[in-house]
Amino acid sequence: MRQASIARKTNETDITLSFAVDGEGRSELKTDVPFLDHMLDLFTKHGQFDLNVQAKGDIEIDYHHTVEDIAICLGQALREALGDKKGIKRYASVFVPMDEALGQVIIDISNRPHLEYRAEFPSANVGNFPVELFHEFFWKLALEARITLHIIVHYGHNTHHMIEAVFKALGRALDEATMIDPRVKGVPSTKGML
Repeated sequence: MRQASIARKTNETDITLSFAVDGEGRSELKTDVPFLDHMLDLFTKHGQFDLNVQAKGDIEIDYHHTVEDIAICLGQALREALGDKKGIKRYASVFVPMDEALGQVIIDISNRPHLEYRAEFPSANVGNFPVELFHEFFWKLALEARITLHIIVHYGHNTHHMIEAVFKALGRALDEATMIDPRVKGVPSTKGML
């Protein structure tokens, strides 16, 4: 199985994370950030990954450090789990509707980290979770996984639905891009490496 485990301990957070690309959609999440747990559970289920995250952070200040460091760990685990990337499809583009909202995620497992984030939400918070932290989450994920990640929320009225559409699309796009294609010999790049 393509899998990896990461441990990260700073003065702000203490995180252990394990991630399996070829999983069964199982998650075990304890981050003290309930809305992020909900989104990571959706991501895991729709990507058919296995994800375990145990995180403690300085949430008495705010959620920023915990959200950022979980994304760093997830990106590092994804990169390690994919290894040399031989045989993967590499690209994927997925639309996911969530009631009135439509989210799209496009991925290139390129070894070139980049984030394009086109999303405007009608509210700044979902419950007590600041929506602006998702930009930080996706940027650190793309940076540490070394993937090109485009996220577009085409429309929606409910911020929760809009973010949920993105996380479901992220899971499905990452699942597709990491699939092994038996027609691909080596890595899918004319450079001979990713």
